[in-house]
Amino acid sequence: MSVHTLLHIDGHLVRVKAGSSVAAALRVAGGMGAARTSVTGERRAPFCGMGVCQECRVLVDGRRRLACQTVCAEGMRVETLE
Repeated sequence: MSVHTLLHIDGHLVRVKAGSSVAAALRVAGGMGAARTSVTGERRAPFCGMGVCQECRVLVDGRRRLACQTVCAEGMRVETLE
């Protein structure tokens, strides 16, 4: 089993510890862990960490997912929703 996982976030290659959530990968990638922007343009980060608040919605391999509830996989492509 690999110690790290490589995935793409908004076109940038990101390396995270194996077993990390996409929300954690967003934090590692920078941008203060933001998953999307509000209607006023403010960057929004995950809030509850358990899928209730919906603040961590992203596209994972073309499908809408909650970043806090999705485990990173090798080669995964994540697009933040802005």
